[in-house]
Amino acid sequence: MAAISREEVAHLAHLARLAVTEEELDTFAGQLDVILQAVARVGEVAAADIPPTSHSVPLTNVLREDVVRPGLTREEALSGAPDAEDGRFRVPRILEEES
Repeated sequence: MAAISREEVAHLAHLARLAVTEEELDTFAGQLDVILQAVARVGEVAAADIPPTSHSVPLTNVLREDVVRPGLTREEALSGAPDAEDGRFRVPRILEEES
């Protein structure tokens, strides 16, 4: 695979609206070339008889069953609140909006 050129890196930087120096073009060209070679190697390994997967090992759900359990009543939940109104927590306004 051919190495990525400085001109290609400059073009990509322009598209991404990144300001890069001449020195960075050389650095990024080398780094991007290494990345592209690694991706090409992965593509060579992939075989038609191996199905694509998102994980290398099967996943199982480790969450517990969703079971309804008794909780606080509205009054109990609001009992420790510094301020409550109409059965809800009252908090300071943080945005300038009309009510």
